[in-house]
Amino acid sequence: MSTILSRIIAAKRDDLIALTQDLVRIPTLNPPGQDYRLICEYLDTRLRARGFETQLVRAFGTPGDSEKFPRWNVVARREGAQPGECVHFNSHTDVVEVGAGWTFDPFGAEISNGRIYGRGTCDMKGGLAASIIAAEAFLETHTDFAGSIEISGTADEESGGYGGVAYLAEQGFFDPKRVQHVIIPEPLNKDRICLGHRGGWWAEIETKGEIAHGSMPFLGDCAVRHMGAVLSEFEDKLYPAMASRFTEMPVVPEGARQSTMNINSIHGGQKEQDEDFDGLPAHCVPDSCRITIDRRFLVEESLEDVRSEVSKLLEGLRETRADFDYELTELNSVLPSMTDKAAPVVQTVHRAIEEVIGKPPEYVASPGSYDQKHIDRIGKLKNCIAYGPGILELAHKPDEYIGIDDMVDSACVMGAALETLLLPETPD
Repeated sequence: MSTILSRIIAAKRDDLIALTQDLVRIPTLNPPGQDYRLICEYLDTRLRARGFETQLVRAFGTPGDSEKFPRWNVVARREGAQPGECVHFNSHTDVVEVGAGWTFDPFGAEISNGRIYGRGTCDMKGGLAASIIAAEAFLETHTDFAGSIEISGTADEESGGYGGVAYLAEQGFFDPKRVQHVIIPEPLNKDRICLGHRGGWWAEIETKGEIAHGSMPFLGDCAVRHMGAVLSEFEDKLYPAMASRFTEMPVVPEGARQSTMNINSIHGGQKEQDEDFDGLPAHCVPDSCRITIDRRFLVEESLEDVRSEVSKLLEGLRETRADFDYELTELNSVLPSMTDKAAPVVQTVHRAIEEVIGKPPEYVASPGSYDQKHIDRIGKLKNCIAYGPGILELAHKPDEYIGIDDMVDSACVMGAALETLLLPETPD
């Protein structure tokens, strides 16, 4: 890394802090998809002032897109003085719900003990800010570079990315003829390179019953009890089976190297009333009970096996349990993705981390999927990694934060990678 670039990034520390704070103070909550246009316009103004050509792209017709909550994305491109390859930094702009337990204002972006606190600081507006500072510092240092730099801010990663990177990939924005290297600044720690992620399968299971008076449940059929039988099958058979499977992928944390399944929600019977309702419930046997499952699977497992494993348990109950009936609805599926360690972007960032951080990086894979899946499957671009500041375990937690020093160091790594990829080699 050139000395002048590292000095410029260090001098931009206050700008990096202010940029991160500005981004966090735009409450881009997903769901429902709030303020997507506002944050895209903010990024558009910032990047156009630095010489980027920008596009605001609405993902019409994607899940969640509506006139009230349109799915907006911004893509900015800066061409070099001569032809060459394109390095693309992609960050999602949406954040998850706040939740309880905060001691800081979730959208205040307050600074304390060298950290910026707020929803989205870690996941992943701090990474977005670091990539912007790295690109701007590189452009100030090297006016005659070859190739191009792209920066995108995209929607809906927290809900699958279909209104963001998936839509852009379908429109050709990640065509390997257009973009050659992609870095996604997700919070995997500044000394790690994330090569990919596990697969995911999401489904809803509904058990059926028959409504009757609660004082005479024998005249009806309780769907909640049927769901209890499903949960027992999961506890007795599915969870032990998943616990025995391990992957060779370097997934972090350690517990995620197994197959896992989370039950996201359960509801049966009468609809929950508003908080201000003070009446009593009616006396009814529930005729429906639903759960949503979030099954994360390993590269060693097939999606079809994951589906059939659950189906077979349900079919077994249909055969052995009186009056058991169910409906299984697949909500979404994502295949595992993994970039080869020998890929150019991997080796480039590897060397940059060694130079800036002073030690070789750890190669990891993410327990959850992120937008690499769409760049890989739809864009057919394999030269993609996640690298960015922040601690993965802080994502979606109360008092989420990003370390300011970590952002500066990551910006230096990104800047060093740009120098390697976009500057001609100088003879010894």
